[in-house]
Amino acid sequence: MLKIRLQRVGRKHDPSFRVVLTDSRSGPKSLKHIEMLGSYDARGGRVPSLKGERITHWIAKGAQVSDTVHNLLIKNKVIRGKKIAVASKKNAGKKQQEEANAAVPAQDVNGGTTQTSPTETAAEEKTSDAAVSGASSDEVMPEAMSAEVKE
Repeated sequence: MLKIRLQRVGRKHDPSFRVVLTDSRSGPKSLKHIEMLGSYDARGGRVPSLKGERITHWIAKGAQVSDTVHNLLIKNKVIRGKKIAVASKKNAGKKQQEEANAAVPAQDVNGGTTQTSPTETAAEEKTSDAAVSGASSDEVMPEAMSAEVKE
């Protein structure tokens, strides 16, 4: 499948990009591209130079457009449509952290968790069995499990 994407060509701390048509299986850093369709200077206030006719030609042939290039083409009125929400790497890390925090089980009134793992349940059963039979917890459980219970 063909893809229209950005290829970074700028030096360190001075990003500039080429808009290229490439095979989707080749990485964006590989210098293999079929056609260069324009350029974009991220830091400068210059208008990107885009070959609008060639871009619409390749889109009509079935080439897919990356989200960032899609937004760039809409901004420069090469194509029509709505912009796609593209998160930066900084914001993406925050979103993943928020999702991980939301997945933590809620605590009940007594301070325990409402969900217990199977290993915690098995360890609790063995300690209660040992208390009933009068044996110590070290005799019933292996060392690894007894260390978990003591903590």
